[in-house]
Amino acid sequence: MPYVELSFRVMGQALPADHGYGLYSAIAHLCPGVHEQEGLSILTIPGKPDHQGKIALTRQSHLKIRLPSDKIMLVLPLAGQKLMIGTHEIQLFIPQVAQLQPIDKLRSRLVTIKGFQEPGAFLEAAQRQLDALKIQGHLSIPLNLDGELSRKTIKIKSYSVVGFALEIINLSDDDSIKLQTLGLGGKRRMGCGIFTPFPYSRRFNDA
Repeated sequence: MPYVELSFRVMGQALPADHGYGLYSAIAHLCPGVHEQEGLSILTIPGKPDHQGKIALTRQSHLKIRLPSDKIMLVLPLAGQKLMIGTHEIQLFIPQVAQLQPIDKLRSRLVTIKGFQEPGAFLEAAQRQLDALKIQGHLSIPLNLDGELSRKTIKIKSYSVVGFALEIINLSDDDSIKLQTLGLGGKRRMGCGIFTPFPYSRRFNDA
């Protein structure tokens, strides 16, 4: 079954910068079926960072959910609803539905692979996952604005999980769709391991 991406426009003031777990919890409260749905991915909502732990929401802020096309009804109840994420409230609108499009270069803002928190070992583990999926592409960890490896964390209840941003280029059309559908690593319902198009950036690569 082909995958689609639902895009809900979001209205609100701000969110925690690290809101993956809170967003998933709020969605699961309204749509309990997401707990059991294999292959469902929830992207974190983009915004303008204040560098103090929050993001300001903008007109470009959307909630995006990927899932098999025959499971759309599972999350349609979110349309028109309000979600509480911590102390922040957001309003969702009726979603637009689009098929995934092949792009030869993709990025995930955060990939987590259990047991791999150092860049070299992390890239090797990510490469093994790509090989298992029979996806061919060139892996790298992008550098942030300070020229440092883009190492990130996500907080889940009382503990933090460490990972890295990851870029993959030179993808075929079929491999691009497969990667956008399946992702890498874990915690894809909390915004991790989900790949989207990106502009060029500096990279670290041991793969």
